Amino acid sequence: MDTRGLPWAHLFARAVLGLIFFMAGVFKVFQLGPLEHARRFFVEPYAESFLPTWSLWATGSVVPVVELCCGALLIVGLRVHQASLALGGVLVLVTFGHLLDQPLYAFHTHVIPRLALLLVILILPRDADTMSLDAILGKRRSGR
Repeated sequence: MDTRGLPWAHLFARAVLGLIFFMAGVFKVFQLGPLEHARRFFVEPYAESFLPTWSLWATGSVVPVVELCCGALLIVGLRVHQASLALGGVLVLVTFGHLLDQPLYAFHTHVIPRLALLLVILILPRDADTMSLDAILGKRRSGR
């Protein structure tokens, strides 16, 4: 099997998914603000649900920061596995929220493309991600 395309697959999947989450995080953190994001997208829509208000504030305030930081980590290829797992958690959380609000939510426009890229990153062999800071730093540590 020809594996020459694997590093590029990693790079493109990381870059696109990283940019999607990073730019969302930039907007939510620096333009909207984490508390306004929490109020508008978590507290108000789910205030009448079974979820405790404190959890809506906490989650709604943290998600933008996770998107910003983990998106940036994916772009540069640092701590890719950990950032991917954190963003996977965000996708599960978003899926739960949308389904709680609209049981027939159309996932093909929002969740599925991000999940597909995330699965590519998680499924491809990590050692094939040679165009990342993880790879560069790993070579330095091992003396290669």
